[in-house]
Amino acid sequence: MPAERAPSDTTETLRENDDEEGKTSPTRGNRLEGGKRPALPRSLGSEAAFVDLKLALARSLHSRRERKGLTQNQLAELIESSQSRVAKMEAGDRTVSLDLLVRSLLVMGTTKRELARIIPAPKRAA
Repeated sequence: MPAERAPSDTTETLRENDDEEGKTSPTRGNRLEGGKRPALPRSLGSEAAFVDLKLALARSLHSRRERKGLTQNQLAELIESSQSRVAKMEAGDRTVSLDLLVRSLLVMGTTKRELARIIPAPKRAA
C-alpha cells in the first residue's frame, strides 16, 4: 500500500484508488467500459470552478497592475501587504484567499461590474 500523502493532485490521488477487484469506480476519474469517462463528482466540479475563478482574478490583477504601471512593491504598499504576497496572488497560489484578490482589485479601482465580467461563466455539461 502506498504511503499516505496530502492530496495535492486530486485527479492523481483518485486514479490510484481502484477498488479491490482492479476495476475502477465511476467516481475515480478512470475510463469505464466502452472508453467513456464518468462525470466528475460534484465536489470535483466545484473545485475546478473555484480554481478557474481564482486564476481569472489573479490574471486580471496582474494585467491591471501592469496597465497602471505599478510594481508588485507599489501594489503591496497600497493593500498593506508584501511584494511576495502580491506575487503569490498573481500566480493564483492556493494560500491566497478570494477575499484578498477581490479587495486588491477593488483598491486598484475595479468596479463591481468589471469584477462580474472577470468571473468565468460556469461550464455546461454536454
